[in-house]
Amino acid sequence: MACSIDFIEELCETLSPLGEVRSRKMMGDYIIYVNEKCVITACDNLAYVKKLPCIEALMANAETGTPYSGAKEAYILDLSDRQTALNVVAQLWEVLPFPKSKTPKNL
Repeated sequence: MACSIDFIEELCETLSPLGEVRSRKMMGDYIIYVNEKCVITACDNLAYVKKLPCIEALMANAETGTPYSGAKEAYILDLSDRQTALNVVAQLWEVLPFPKSKTPKNL
């Protein structure tokens, strides 16, 4: 089941205090970018974040799952706890890299 537009809009609105937030549809699911860094994979109306040591304490009681078949296990971000969600994404943003720029292909 793909994400609903309402869920993506709510997710982006929740993260808006952190800066520029945008979504990109990828094979039926969505990638959420904050200030041009990929921080969330949204699938089946759930927000998945990478399991990294920097957020382990904040996500100690969080559910985990895989956003799609073959993906690594990730934390499921609880959007009802807005402040924790913002803290988690802010900490992830600090350690995640910017996407690599695509090099033009010579034809």
